[in-house]
Amino acid sequence: MNNELQLLLENEDGTQTPASCTRFAVIWQGKEIWVQTAGNGQLLIGVDVEEGDAEYANLLLRPLATNLVSLQLEMEPADPADMLEEDDHVHTDECNH
Repeated sequence: MNNELQLLLENEDGTQTPASCTRFAVIWQGKEIWVQTAGNGQLLIGVDVEEGDAEYANLLLRPLATNLVSLQLEMEPADPADMLEEDDHVHTDECNH
């Protein structure tokens, strides 16, 4: 299956530049909004997870019929273990500081 996205980037003067990639991000309000294919012709739109985030949202866009799409919001818990660096210390009741 082809996971490549075909993009058209347009400048203020209307000049269009074609590009292709497997996923891309738009930086909006300091967050990375990632867009990629999710398989079966579906498009996955997700926000980057930052420290302190308890959950994050994914939008799944599915084609239904001509001129119709389905949009599903999926809330996922943020896994704090994935956000820690190897050197980071996690404070627990057993800490002496």
